[in-house]
Amino acid sequence: MQLQLELRKVGRGGVRPGAGRKKKPGAIRHDRRPEVSRSRPVHVSLRADRAVGRLRRRDAYRALRGAVATCLGRSDFRIVHMSIQANHVHLLVEAEHKRGLANGVRAFMISATRRLNALRGRRGKVFTERYHAVRIGSRLQARRALAYVINNWRRHREDLDGRAQRRANVDPYSTGILFDGWKVPGYPAPYRFAIPPDYEPLPVCAPTCWLFTVGWRDHGWIDVRERPGPITHGRARA
Repeated sequence: MQLQLELRKVGRGGVRPGAGRKKKPGAIRHDRRPEVSRSRPVHVSLRADRAVGRLRRRDAYRALRGAVATCLGRSDFRIVHMSIQANHVHLLVEAEHKRGLANGVRAFMISATRRLNALRGRRGKVFTERYHAVRIGSRLQARRALAYVINNWRRHREDLDGRAQRRANVDPYSTGILFDGWKVPGYPAPYRFAIPPDYEPLPVCAPTCWLFTVGWRDHGWIDVRERPGPITHGRARA
């Protein structure tokens, strides 16, 4: 008996169910890079490889501090706020254009990778994914981004990890000490903390765009004990 086989033309390309690289659990979703201009700051998130170890340590802080310093001379890219969490980093940046943003973040990542790898005696990638960037386009969004970044340690309960952390008002692994818009119970707002003589803050640039200097204030000062919720202007889970 002859077996008849049905021949089907197989096309090339197109969308196929289940095709493509599978997403890792908990991975940050990446959308198309946002349009960038000098008046619209950007929130950048970077996740570190597990092999790098915990970033909230003094030696890792010094390494990342050095990486921030390498960006100070750039005319088209400025890091204005930052926080270091256990396995990821948040940056608030101002960039003149999309190319400036890409080159600036790349310069930071290269420097951070070199310094952290030297510290850990390892090779390879430090950041597991390409960076996630969200443009900030409104006063409320700017206020939320500032609170999310400089108070991110409270979101991850790092403020409860030890006696010194519970006593601290601001996260020593962030630029909170440089922020001039705090609301502190018992003191007139806005409040700015004095920098301890033995503490070296992250060497960021002062913000220049209207949203980060004036605009965000329309939605209220940031309470020092405020615990940020999930990001509402992007899909980052960090």
